[in-house]
Amino acid sequence: MQTHPDQRYIDAMVANNQQTMRELYSKYSGKIKAMIVKNNGTEVDAGDIFQEALLAIYTKAKSGNFVLTCPLDAYLYMVCKNRWINELNRKTGKSVTFNDTEGYNYSEDVFQSAEVVTQNHERRNLLEEKVGELNTGCKELLKLSWSGISMEEVAAQMNNTYGYIRKKKSECMSKLIALVKSSPRFNQLKW
Repeated sequence: MQTHPDQRYIDAMVANNQQTMRELYSKYSGKIKAMIVKNNGTEVDAGDIFQEALLAIYTKAKSGNFVLTCPLDAYLYMVCKNRWINELNRKTGKSVTFNDTEGYNYSEDVFQSAEVVTQNHERRNLLEEKVGELNTGCKELLKLSWSGISMEEVAAQMNNTYGYIRKKKSECMSKLIALVKSSPRFNQLKW
């Protein structure tokens, strides 16, 4: 079978292409939300199902054994529908009749949760990029302090006093914040 042009969305997931991922969310999330809300679900349920479906598709694609041979909206719709039916069966413990007579709504609204996930991902990418611009000492100090160990342990690992490490961490954080705020992307990310 021939690869469908929508394979570009699958490739974008694997490559972490944020622009194409935003397009995917914008184009398909509203359709899935409408389908789930019409079938006894909430917007939160819809967001969860949409994310689970994308994660399942991503996992398949990442293994290298997935080629899309039909439109993505049809495939995504079926994955989400099956996941939602399974969720309803699990919640109620009985067979579910799926109300699908109206088809699915082609509105273009986007899940608020999808936007939040995308924003958080972009913020993390910007933060990681700016950490990379710090000097080696600051990078090491911040990574250690974010690893979950106490500041006393960080000080011991860096062969310095607790007071010095606390002061140095504050300086490194100030540099990092300045770098993040100086980025043109900072204001676009609605911090």
